[in-house]
Amino acid sequence: MTVSADNPSELHPTFDRLRADWRDNRPSVEQRRADLSRLRDRLRARMEEMCQAIDQDFGHRARHETLLGEGGVVLSEIDHTLAKLKHWVRPERRKAGWKLWPATAEVRFVPLGVVGIISPWNYPVNLALAPLVAAIAAGNHVYLKPSEHTPRTAEFLRSLLAEVFPETRVAVALGTVELSAAFSALPFDHLFFTGSTAVGRKVMAAAAENLTPVTLELGGKSPAIIGEAADLAKAAARIATGKFFNAGQTCIAPDYVLIPEGRRDAFVDLLKREIAARYRSKRGLDDYTSIINDGQYERLKRLIADAAARGHRVIPLLEGTEGTVARLRVLPPTLVLDPDRDSAVMGEEIFGPILPVIGYTSIDTAIAYVRDRDRPLALYCFSRDKAEIEAVLSRVVAGGVCVNDTLYQFGCNDLPFGGVGASGMGHYHGREGFLTFSKAMPVLRKLDPAPSDRVKPPYRGIADWVIRFLSR
Repeated sequence: MTVSADNPSELHPTFDRLRADWRDNRPSVEQRRADLSRLRDRLRARMEEMCQAIDQDFGHRARHETLLGEGGVVLSEIDHTLAKLKHWVRPERRKAGWKLWPATAEVRFVPLGVVGIISPWNYPVNLALAPLVAAIAAGNHVYLKPSEHTPRTAEFLRSLLAEVFPETRVAVALGTVELSAAFSALPFDHLFFTGSTAVGRKVMAAAAENLTPVTLELGGKSPAIIGEAADLAKAAARIATGKFFNAGQTCIAPDYVLIPEGRRDAFVDLLKREIAARYRSKRGLDDYTSIINDGQYERLKRLIADAAARGHRVIPLLEGTEGTVARLRVLPPTLVLDPDRDSAVMGEEIFGPILPVIGYTSIDTAIAYVRDRDRPLALYCFSRDKAEIEAVLSRVVAGGVCVNDTLYQFGCNDLPFGGVGASGMGHYHGREGFLTFSKAMPVLRKLDPAPSDRVKPPYRGIADWVIRFLSR
């Protein structure tokens, strides 16, 4: 069974057990595959329980969004890993070079040891288990700290992982923010954090005391650029999906839209139709996720209030629905047109169903607007013009890009996922996840004859000639 730690004093003994067992019983490739297969089976068998736990934590979570965004993503990641793991673990042949002849060279991918994972509340199963899959595939032991904001899901994860792994291979720490701070300070061999940029800085500072390498999966303001040549109806539908899935509580959701000024009003009308078709009915509204807690709900309302106070045009796309289901913290999809750069809605990651729509005069001004900000976790570009798309891709640096759609780059198992700059550092998913939690250990095998048998002090004769030859 896994271990639950309710206070910081319990963290170190659990960590020590994980490390001691890893040193004595480093998981073989066969063991890793068996563990992942068992994890897949147990997660699949308990999918409905997972949905219920997440629904209770959110107050209301669209069941199909949980199945797709949580269970489906993790199962796909496990399947991809099982299919590729035997290939990933093979040593890579490298060239030793004629100067080292005779010799062979290779790179071996060896596990690091004990990996710490701190997961967030917005996708509490996906963003806990996807990095865990990579860490297990690489041969590590794992200590997981789920978010305190989703306690029922955290308990589900504890129970699930206890069915799959012995307590000396995977442990779970359940506790508060104070526990998270102590968790970050443990001497992990690698620490993986998903969350806000502000907390990411604290995690990195704590890890630095132990020189622990970190992967930070953060967020930021991910733009969607709609080009002059875009199919506007498809762009509106796909941005609506990316933005309002999970009520916008997605780190790679489009945070704002840049659109040619002459196309803005048509885009707004198309968004209105999309939202009405999806959520206007009682059945549709049942598929609209609640905001996670009162604090986040009030924060989002303040962003809307600030925009209105500044005189920006604020357009609620489902007027009349909020009062009928306020107990569920439902915040209707809302547009803010052309907000100022210093408005609250443009000063922080929104992480909710509020979408600023900003007109631009040329694609160059749109690109400049994005480049003047921190590098985003995601970038979305909509256009049917290859030159217009290439202009964006060649001039903007982002964590990941999806052209003519949203979110799908996260679901591609063979693409790395990760931020850049303020949106994070490091990658996971697929092979990149395996590499993140591995040490690429170079191995040179020296064969006879060895020049070092002759090239040694005193550097005279053959030794002098060989050194001068090799130094040319």
